Amino acid sequence: MGKKILIIEDNEQNLYLVTFILEKNGYNVVQARSGDEGLRVAVICEPDLILLDIQLPVMDGYTVARELRKLPALANIPIVAVTSFAMPGDREQALAAGCTGYIEKPIDPDTFITQVNQHLPPHQV
Repeated sequence: MGKKILIIEDNEQNLYLVTFILEKNGYNVVQARSGDEGLRVAVICEPDLILLDIQLPVMDGYTVARELRKLPALANIPIVAVTSFAMPGDREQALAAGCTGYIEKPIDPDTFITQVNQHLPPHQV
């Protein structure tokens, strides 16, 4: 059984592409389309990894990351910001909010799985 990855993303095309790539590579995917939904789903499904868009409706990704880090059951789950925010300081802001990694959009389908796997412990890949 593949590892479970939660994608918190509001853009349907991005959600479809990321889900397709992950499922093709054996991952189980759970989806959320807003920050507050992402928090609720994370608590229920306890994923192995969270891919988090920063620009989300209701609650932005920075807030989601900070809230996830407050929850003991989720505090150590890797959170990777997957975002088009690519200005100087954006990566640092995501890491300061609690993300453990950062992938810029648009994603490259040829390298995306390698980037995702870098954020899972070796025994989980």
